[in-house]
Amino acid sequence: MAGKSRGEQHTGLLNGFAAYGMWGLVPLFWPLLKPAGAAEILAHRMAWSLVVVGAVLLVMRRWAWAGELLRQPRKLGLVTVASAVITVNWGVYIWAVNSGHVVEASLGYFINPLVTIAMGVLLLKERLRPVQWAAVGVGLAAVVVLTIGYGRPPWISLCLAFSFATYGLAKKKVNLGGIESLAAETAIQFLPAVAYLLWLGSRGDATFGTEGAGHAALLAATGVVTAIPLVCFGAAAIRVPLSTLGLLQYLAPVFQFLLGIFYFHEAMPAERWAGFALVWVALSLLTFDALRTARRGALALRESARARATSEAAVPVVPERA
Repeated sequence: MAGKSRGEQHTGLLNGFAAYGMWGLVPLFWPLLKPAGAAEILAHRMAWSLVVVGAVLLVMRRWAWAGELLRQPRKLGLVTVASAVITVNWGVYIWAVNSGHVVEASLGYFINPLVTIAMGVLLLKERLRPVQWAAVGVGLAAVVVLTIGYGRPPWISLCLAFSFATYGLAKKKVNLGGIESLAAETAIQFLPAVAYLLWLGSRGDATFGTEGAGHAALLAATGVVTAIPLVCFGAAAIRVPLSTLGLLQYLAPVFQFLLGIFYFHEAMPAERWAGFALVWVALSLLTFDALRTARRGALALRESARARATSEAAVPVVPERA
């Protein structure tokens, strides 16, 4: 049994590395879709994602959730919100990568945990531990330093972080599986995306079908690029602890950051390094606090189980009467 458990965790880790690795390397893909603009790429991603995810659900025969979702207006509304904010997130990210802002885009996913915590305090009235407050404070200082460094607020990073944090909050409330959630979101996105592509084609501005079969195939592959990491993430989420997933999530922005510097050769003056360093300090504080809290929770559970076992062993056994 233990061997099987280790095997499951190993599979989960491989899937986690695959998911976050693909998300981290995706900046290499979007430039391949030029001369298509960010809006056309986004529309194709929205449309083809539904095709790919629909095919996966058809093979898996998992459709019961759709009827239940349609009978729950509140959940359907939350899915619509999730669909709207992930559209913003995808669009800004594609534009950022193809406009030479890969490093700034990576910053958005570095600061996303800090934004998520801030939203928890403001919207859900959550109480933070002292280390979490310190991390948020250091994160705010980093934004100030980066604003000075860029000569403007790092709006790409902030837009990506806030949109993804809002997306995560909506998904948490909906409580759908990863594939099912993406299918619902892209179903909402599908008609506007197709309408935009048809309008683009009517103006003669569409690149799908006019730049060769290879370009058309790459645009269609946006659905696969969206769906496969999510499938891997789903496989990881059910096999490894949440704390492990929390650490793995930093792989994606690290890869994006390194690509921005060493592959796309984006500038990193001293003040930007200082801002990023402050962000990494804040994330180190969060990681330390999360690991310490998880360890204390595990110890408390073990102590509780040990006390329960001792209590049960101490109960005298009353012999049955004849």
